[in-house]
Amino acid sequence: MRKAKYKRVLLKISGEALSGEAQQGLNPTILKELATEIKRTKEQMHIELAVVIGGGNIFRGAYAKSMDRVSADYMGMLATVINALALQDALEKQGVFTRVLTALEIEKVAEPYIRRRAIRHMEKGRLVIFAAGTGNPYFTTDTAAALRAIEIGADVLLKATKVDGIFTSDPKKDKAAKKYNEISYMDVIKNKLKVMDATAVTLCMENNIPIIVFDSGASGSFSRAISGEKIGTIVS
Repeated sequence: MRKAKYKRVLLKISGEALSGEAQQGLNPTILKELATEIKRTKEQMHIELAVVIGGGNIFRGAYAKSMDRVSADYMGMLATVINALALQDALEKQGVFTRVLTALEIEKVAEPYIRRRAIRHMEKGRLVIFAAGTGNPYFTTDTAAALRAIEIGADVLLKATKVDGIFTSDPKKDKAAKKYNEISYMDVIKNKLKVMDATAVTLCMENNIPIIVFDSGASGSFSRAISGEKIGTIVS
């Protein structure tokens, strides 16, 4: 059994990861597989875990060019709430106690985000899902992930993607793309590598939180990343 290198973990999952090949909507099979992997890792490695989830499979505010940007961003935040509730349902069917905390107050379906409450939930062994980004327009869910990681005192930020780390260019489009096994925060920003936005990377750099970018579809990748095994790309 692997031992955890990191005790308190913030996992960032993109909305697109929940849709599979369809690119839109929710795929029940993927949700079940993700919940199973999260449960196994959390229970076997005895970690405290929080999740930030995107909403790109439902609506992406930054791409709604014909709309008012602020309205579009709020719609994107609401999309993350839908995904958070779907993930919560999948996890609780596996017997994982969860709480959804939202940056926008939607008291009928989730708790409002309060830092001390979130930490207390984690200390009690509950998995916390952060939804609605930062609650502010013009900020991505990557930035929300970095912010929440800092606020809860996470040891690492794990970014689950569809490729195995950070590359010089999109490996799905460029066969010559080369993978970085390790890279500095400044090089990510300087080279404009689009794995995370610059604000998120800067926040992690200023607070010394390592980022591990890995392929969420690879078997056992989540537990391997938490154990400190060399997987994907580490940004530090």
